[in-house]
Amino acid sequence: MLNSTFSKTVFGSHLLLFISFPFISYQHPPNTAVAEPDDSTTAAVSAIAATRVELNSNAVKFVSNYIQKNNEGLVKIKNRSKSPFKTMDIVFAKYGLPLELKYLAVIESELKATAVSRVGAAGPWQLMPVTAKMLGLKVAAGNDERKQYNKSTKAAALYLRDLYREFGDWLLVMAAYNCGPGPVYKAIRKSGSHNFWALQSYLPRESREHVKKFIATHYYFEGNGSVTTLTKAENIKHTKMLMIAMAKEKAATPAKRDAYYKKQIPGIEQSIAYGY
Repeated sequence: MLNSTFSKTVFGSHLLLFISFPFISYQHPPNTAVAEPDDSTTAAVSAIAATRVELNSNAVKFVSNYIQKNNEGLVKIKNRSKSPFKTMDIVFAKYGLPLELKYLAVIESELKATAVSRVGAAGPWQLMPVTAKMLGLKVAAGNDERKQYNKSTKAAALYLRDLYREFGDWLLVMAAYNCGPGPVYKAIRKSGSHNFWALQSYLPRESREHVKKFIATHYYFEGNGSVTTLTKAENIKHTKMLMIAMAKEKAATPAKRDAYYKKQIPGIEQSIAYGY
């Protein structure tokens, strides 16, 4: 449940660059012309698809237990997820965000537009009234836009994008979405680390479990991880693996492959470092 105050950031037109290019689950919005891929693009996508995202050893037991314990509920949610996920995919694609962020709404509200928490958070993204208003939503008895999939997802996208620009790490974003940025910064200071797995014990219990629930839900729906289930360091490592795989597919000779690799990696590492 999101209960922090949204920082009043004026967003520029520059969209975030994510290391997971291109997202395998990407769906083009309606009426968008899609060019036919050439052989090199097809080979690159195949290379990415063949490179699985490793599940951090610290999460294995939790993910396994969570999916086993909540399997019946997850099946029910999946059966009614097509329409909400379609709306969320379009919004996240528009804002240049990973489509897999939609799984956060599963653990927030079970995708229920009418969900209301005991502290007043509402809608599929469980936005608090103050936060929702700062994000531009109307919150009134007869018109609560937090309960509208399209508008509430746009608000959540803005907040998630703001948090990513602040932390540059999706696992820390998930924690901050639950407890606010303050406790996350406190955990960073106490642990001396920006790595979620190193600082998790300094987070509120609900928040650290929130992150793990997101990872577990992601694996349930996707059967794999993504940039949103990795730490910043893990993302850099995984990206290098992807680039090597792509280089092998795109370059015919070792020399061309090395040149391609050296050209691509620095820019991607920079995009990760600055949270673009």
